[in-house]
Amino acid sequence: MKIAIFPPNSLILSDLVERRGHEPLSLMKEVRKKVTDVEIDSPPLNITEAEPIKGLKYAAIEVPSGVRGRMAIFGPLIDEAEAAIIMQEAPYGFGCIGCARTNELSMYYLRKKDIPILELQYPTTRDEAIEMVNKINTFLDSLEEKNG
Repeated sequence: MKIAIFPPNSLILSDLVERRGHEPLSLMKEVRKKVTDVEIDSPPLNITEAEPIKGLKYAAIEVPSGVRGRMAIFGPLIDEAEAAIIMQEAPYGFGCIGCARTNELSMYYLRKKDIPILELQYPTTRDEAIEMVNKINTFLDSLEEKNG
């Protein structure tokens, strides 16, 4: 299954999802497509004329352009998602996307979808981290049973 992860650039969540045989819908893969695309002539900007237009599907014209730009990438990932894992209160090093408004909008769209969602608090102890990994594995395994 295609699993949206939040934060969408979390290497930890991406790895846990892949290890269970699912496809993580991660920011890293989408950005890689942008930086290796021959249409992009000005890295590190990595956008084409179409990007702001794509963002309008997910955020109104009055929304700051940075939010629309991020949603041009995050929105299609959310559209593809068949399930989601959301980490609450994660520190920047876990996978920051750098924009509180984009975070709120992304969470809104994920929760609005009729898909299984696992929401977790960021662990602060070793035991909580072990419990978090177990919950993620159990969640991902349950998705296989539903679709298997």
